[in-house]
Amino acid sequence: MSILITGAGGFVGQGLASALLTSSSPPPSLILTDLTEPPMPSLPPHLQHHIRRLPADLTDTQSRHNLLSSAASNHDLRAVYLLHGIMSSGAEANLNLGLSVNLDSTRALLDDLRTQHPGIRVVYTSSCAVYGPQPEGTLFSEDSTVPVPLSSYGTEKLMCEFLLSDYSRRGLLDGVVCRLPTVIVRPGKPTAAASSFASGIIREPLAGKEAVLPVRRELKLWNCSARVVVRNLVFAGEIDTKRFAEKGYLNRVVNLPGRTMTVQEMLDALERVGGKEVRDRVREEKDEVIEKIVYGWAVAYDTKRARELGFTEEQDLEQTVRDYVEGYVNT
Repeated sequence: MSILITGAGGFVGQGLASALLTSSSPPPSLILTDLTEPPMPSLPPHLQHHIRRLPADLTDTQSRHNLLSSAASNHDLRAVYLLHGIMSSGAEANLNLGLSVNLDSTRALLDDLRTQHPGIRVVYTSSCAVYGPQPEGTLFSEDSTVPVPLSSYGTEKLMCEFLLSDYSRRGLLDGVVCRLPTVIVRPGKPTAAASSFASGIIREPLAGKEAVLPVRRELKLWNCSARVVVRNLVFAGEIDTKRFAEKGYLNRVVNLPGRTMTVQEMLDALERVGGKEVRDRVREEKDEVIEKIVYGWAVAYDTKRARELGFTEEQDLEQTVRDYVEGYVNT
């Protein structure tokens, strides 16, 4: 049995790979791919040999063919996690690149999978950027809120959601769409996501560096921890998808659990964990482009569907910051 993860060079993909190998017995064979060869996740040597790492340009037909041929060469391909993509600010800055990577390559890969591996489980990581602004107090849900994205990124994600849901309705694929909140704290370098600052204002000060806050402190963000989102992605790959229809859900979309917090509350959590000196390393410098994007995102979600299906609830932010310190700062 093998599992393919695209966009596996990112920290969610790395965490997912580690979780899949440590939570299964026997461990599956994993194929990790990204535009360049993904790094090896931090795992004991006896688990690392279950991993193959392959570079692939998913916008290229021959590259996709080679990838899927390699993925199915020694084991039956059981599931595919689609994590690849151009992030929100990058997709907004370069429309053609965003369409090529976020939409065209995803559609092409879904078409390859439905012909070569009909009925395979596909977990697609979408985004809460598919929603546009609604009146204050709106609780965004999968059924009652019409998505009206105000960014190219959100539009591209929504189109892929519709396509995978339709292929699942037809029985061509067995899809689960996970709408991720903003995931914090992301280790490593800043990304092209408009929400990158949400991790940066915690990660950089804890590393002794200055961080720039490009939005107002009263901004509210729907966010989640890396630990919980990885746990929920593993669950999405295992869930009996018949339960969606049994519960009367009209699509395969799940708003993953998260928490609504202001930037000020995030800074307060940073200070409680790291102290005032660390908190003072955050410098406010407004960026109208980023602010326009993130102020168009929804901030309160109805996660009843996720709870009913058995996904894991989110932990408090201070614990998330402490987990990051333990896992990345102190190691």
